[in-house]
Amino acid sequence: MHWLPAYVALGSNLDEPELQVERALESLRAIPRTRRVAHSRLYASHPMGPQDQPEFVNAAAGLLTQLSARDLLLELKRIEREMGRAPPPVRWGPRRIDLDLLIYDNVQMAEADLTLPHPGIHERNFVLYPLAEIAPALMIPGRGLVGELAQRLGPQGLKPCARTSDAH
Repeated sequence: MHWLPAYVALGSNLDEPELQVERALESLRAIPRTRRVAHSRLYASHPMGPQDQPEFVNAAAGLLTQLSARDLLLELKRIEREMGRAPPPVRWGPRRIDLDLLIYDNVQMAEADLTLPHPGIHERNFVLYPLAEIAPALMIPGRGLVGELAQRLGPQGLKPCARTSDAH
């Protein structure tokens, strides 16, 4: 079976967010038939939704996987559940952990629970900057190169966290 590239965005703003993102990065290593091959440093960012919540901590990870996109998504949701994720009371509200499958190989699909590439990827610098750190030449179908998209959006509201993940 072939190994296919996949990219995941990680975010948290509850219960020591830096620690939550580091724990999630480590949990990616335990996904069957999947290898975590790269990850970005951690970035603090302003919340995208309601502003009366703590800053988020974000990162990106690069994987090689033999799982289907759907099975990989199910593994990400399992990690979220195991880490105690509860649905936020409002859209884009606070959360302990959020794992989004951004890109899976060259797959383009739009289903009720899985859209690839992730529909908001090109509009969110807190996703693009960490992703550009590990895959600047990655092409997002119909949108462009990750590094160029990140430069166009700019780093407003982003800052590297003092604590750098050692979840290598």
